[in-house]
Amino acid sequence: MSQDFDYDPTTDSLYVKVRAGESVNNRIIGDDIVIDLGIDGEPVGYDIQRASRHPEVIAEALGRLHQRYAGLSNGNHPN
Repeated sequence: MSQDFDYDPTTDSLYVKVRAGESVNNRIIGDDIVIDLGIDGEPVGYDIQRASRHPEVIAEALGRLHQRYAGLSNGNHPN
């Protein structure tokens, strides 16, 4: 399993780690979605239950990963 993703097909649960850092708070979006927040208030991870029903949240998380890795091509290090 990738360090950025953890998917459990038996429960349809997906965790997407979008950057390094510890979760110090979270934002509950609904019954199925919790966004873990870092010390700066920005997302560090997305916990998505019944993930197959929430493609828009998965797309948001992947967009954040894309931004993180796009910086690598410019010589920056991932956070």
